[in-house]
Amino acid sequence: MSKPEVSISYQPFKEIVILEKTFFNTPEDLARFTSVIAGGKLAGLYWVDGVVFLYFPLPASTAAVAKALLETGKVYWTFLGYSMMPKYAQIIETKEKMIVPVVDISNDLILRSVAHWLKEQKV
Repeated sequence: MSKPEVSISYQPFKEIVILEKTFFNTPEDLARFTSVIAGGKLAGLYWVDGVVFLYFPLPASTAAVAKALLETGKVYWTFLGYSMMPKYAQIIETKEKMIVPVVDISNDLILRSVAHWLKEQKV
């Protein structure tokens, strides 16, 4: 059996442009927001190094966005909601009994950079 001749490379984003960011006072407030915008469907949050967050990337389905991504390595997030959550928990349950799963994605270098940037922001 012959090996396919495939070249594999890794080219992370060079820049993430956040168009809107909102700080939530508690992880429960963020979980409540997440549950409401998801229409009660199961939606989750990301946790990295003491920050829990949710983001919406602008899809690269338009020519302008695809061009920016390919030519400059720039990606756009239309919204980022976040809160401080020092200790990781697999779920956040609100007082209304909304349960939102949380994924520890601390191994992702790009999202770790986002979490560190968020910690530096003035609320």
